[in-house]
Formats: sequence, C-alpha cells, structure tokens
Amino acid sequence: MNKVVLKERFIAEIKPKLKAEGKTIALCHGVFDLVHPGHIIHLEQAKSMADVLVVSITAAKYVRKGPGRPYFDDEMRMKVLSALECVDYVMLSEGYTVDDIVECVEPDLYVKGEEYSRAAEDVTGKIEEEKALVEKHGGKLGFTTGQVFSSTRLINTAMSGLSDEVREYMLDFKTRHTMKEIREYSDKIQKLKVLVIGDVIIDKYTYCHVQGMMSKDMGYSSRLSYSEEYLGGAAAIARHLSSFTDDITLMSVIGNEEEMRLRLFDELSDGIQLRLTCSSAVPTIVKHRYLTRNDKREEYRKVFAINNIPENVRYEKAVYEEFKEKLQSRIGEYDVVFVCDFGHGLITRDIIPVIQNGARFMALNCQTNSSNKGLNVITKYSRADVFSLDQQELKLAFPEDSAEEALCLKKLSKHLGGGGWLTRGSKGAWGIDGDKIWDCPAFTLQVKDTIGAGDAFFSVAGIFAAAGAPVEMGTVMGNIGGALGANIVGNKEAVEKVNVLKFGSTVMNV
Repeated sequence: MNKVVLKERFIAEIKPKLKAEGKTIALCHGVFDLVHPGHIIHLEQAKSMADVLVVSITAAKYVRKGPGRPYFDDEMRMKVLSALECVDYVMLSEGYTVDDIVECVEPDLYVKGEEYSRAAEDVTGKIEEEKALVEKHGGKLGFTTGQVFSSTRLINTAMSGLSDEVREYMLDFKTRHTMKEIREYSDKIQKLKVLVIGDVIIDKYTYCHVQGMMSKDMGYSSRLSYSEEYLGGAAAIARHLSSFTDDITLMSVIGNEEEMRLRLFDELSDGIQLRLTCSSAVPTIVKHRYLTRNDKREEYRKVFAINNIPENVRYEKAVYEEFKEKLQSRIGEYDVVFVCDFGHGLITRDIIPVIQNGARFMALNCQTNSSNKGLNVITKYSRADVFSLDQQELKLAFPEDSAEEALCLKKLSKHLGGGGWLTRGSKGAWGIDGDKIWDCPAFTLQVKDTIGAGDAFFSVAGIFAAAGAPVEMGTVMGNIGGALGANIVGNKEAVEKVNVLKFGSTVMNV
C-alpha cells in the first residue's frame, strides 16, 4: 500500500471509511528532516494512542530553519516516514502552519512531543492556535514522553548543516548566551514603540533573458520576461520591524502620486502607522533594476539600473517645514528611532540635530550608493546608540585609515558614542562594543539577492539592541536577519520574527 496520499484523496476516500469503521485518528506533524530514534519513539507512542497514525511534513518552501534547510527534499522525507511500520499515512502540508492538514484529517488526537507541553518554549507561538483548531474539529491535544533528540543538531554536526567556522563561533557564543535569553529580549521588543525615518523607495525589478551583445553597439540584448515592484528603503525596514513590535510608525516624504499614496496605505497601514508628507516637486523614488536569473542556483545578476532621483533634490519649503515639525513634535514619544539615511535629500543637516537631540535611543544607517558616493558619509552624525554600515561606507568615513578596518570601526564607535556593526558580505559581520570587536561569520553562503540583506541586518540587530541586548547578541541576530534577507529577492517579503527565532534556534543547536 502506498502510504503517501494527497489531501484530496484522504478527504474523499480514506477519512469517510475510517470514520464509518469507528477508528480513531492520531496526527503528528513536523519537518522530519532526518528521522532519528527520538522520532521513532514519538511516532510509536502516538500510534499507541489511536487506531490510525497520520504523519504530515512541512513542504520545503515553508520550512523556516534558515537557508539550506530542509536538508532532504519533500519526496525523500515522505518516503522515509512511509517506511516506518507504525505510520499509516503520510501527507504534505503546504503552508507555514499545520492548519491545512488539521482541517483535512480532523484528528481525534493531535500529538506533539513533551517539549511542546511548555507553550512558553515554542518559538513559533503557534501551539495554542493549533490546539484551538484541533478542538474546533472535535479533537484534542496529546503529548508523548521520551528522550528528546534533535535533527537540527545532527545535521549541523554530522552533515555540514553549518560550516565549521559557524559551529565553532556558536559553541563559544553559547557559553555566554542562551536561546531563553534571546526569546526574553524578543518579548521586550514586542512592547517597544518604534519610529522609522527615511526615504520610501520603490524597487522595480524587471526580469529578462540576456541573449548576448548587440551586434553594432556595446550593450546587452535581452528578452523581457516580467516586472515586479516592491516597497523598499525605509518602508522595507518598517516592514521588517513590524512583526517584532506592536507599535511602529513610518515618517517620510513621498511624491504626490495618488496611486503611490494609496498603495502605501493599502500595503502598510495594517501593521504600521503612516505619517507621510506629500511633495509636488520631488517624486517618490523609483529604482529600476534589470536582472537575469541563474535557474540552476536561483541566483540573480543585475544587468542594468536606472532611477528617477532628481539631480538636485529640493523639497518645497512648506513641505520640508511640515515634515520637520511632525518630527520635532513626535520624536520624544518613541522608545527607539531608526534613521534610514539613503542620501537622497530627505534627512538634511537641519533635520539631523532634531533626531540626535530628540531620540531616546537612536539606531543609525547612513548609506552610500551610486548617486551619492562620497557625499553621504556617516560621520556627518555625532551621535548614535547603535549604527550599521558596510565596508565601503566605513572606508569613505575614514579614507586615511581605510586599510585598517578594525581601527576605522573603533574610531567611528568613539565618534558616535555607541556600539554597532560592520557588515562584511560573505565574511559575516563585526560587532563593536567599546574596544571589543566580535567577529561573527556569515550564517549562509546561499544567496538569491543581496539588495535587501543590509536593511534586514540593520533592522534585526538594531531592534535587539534597543531592547537591551548586548552588541554580540545583536551581531548574531543581525547576521540571521541578513542571511534570511539575502534569500529574498529585493524586498519582496519582510524578514519576520518567527523566521528569525526559528533560524536562531537552528544556529544555537550545535
């Protein structure tokens, strides 16, 4: 008998037959990436609680343990489970939750491991919701007992789930910090009132297939595939933060395009309060990138880029004063202010003192890009509680010492009077606290698109620091955010709290 079944067949054929025969059904669900003795004990105990045991696995694209996981694909994981004598049926759950399977199977008993009986230790925060859904369909929650093993730890140690460099770093990190600590800071973050200031940028991605060079010119000839637009800039950072805290506000100036204003309110207003000023003189910034895709590795390469940024950005005086007055009158209300200075003319030297004098806790990101290289340097600020920048931005801040990154980072930390982070691409990140520099390796070299990785790092590292987490922990959590962000095309999706905590649990499990 083929134990692997589709949901449609289970609903139409199998469930009615089992119900008619008066048989009880137990359901177990998980990733089951590497089946080990703990799984077998768990599944055998679950089978002893009912007549029929159904086991479902989370489809690979919904697994939140970080890039490179699951180690085994859907077909292999289901094949292994179906080989177990105690398992009657195996199904694929196509979602981040188990809701689709619960509604399909309607189990008499939904069986979890003993560790899930302590709801506070569930990083997903879903166990109570799962319990409510099971009970709604006439079932109840049950727990097995027995020795707890970890697929994640086995994969991390025996199957190169993490590099040796990452494993060594995390083994040392665990001597000072715990997952319990990380969750406690996450709980503190939930209560913070957050303000994000900066340019709203629309990232337009046009995908194309490069056919070769033009026959008579020095340029690429490409076939158009399709285009997408994502909310970038300060809007992307606000989206990253919105799953971490219940109270977040985005303050910016946008163009007076009605379609753009409606889109922002439609896509952001559910979780983010918007304090927007509209300008007739300066349009909402659009950065248009043309990309080609490597289908085998799902990597993207930029072919060409254009933008609509005016050569000299000059907001109308009334618009500028309105933005400044909103900022002055409201900035003191927030526990933390994220400054996203993209160097496109919004945050001027008149605005900087308002932020530096008014912010209770200030997280600073001052970016260099092709339109402002050398003109938007982080040292124009004199204060930040934490900051984040990349290697090129650090060199521009201290060109005379550019060959010695550690010295430059220490100079910047002293100049701003706070700790912070230097993102170093595939080398990971440095965190600085006083004279101490933490060298944290990259948690993944599997990359789709690096465009949003720095913003994701800044968002996650900064919000943990705002909750009181030490810089070293911020470095680790920021690296997790950056790794997740590097596997999202542009800013198509936000890096979410549950994914960060799940990935955190993965790297802590060494």
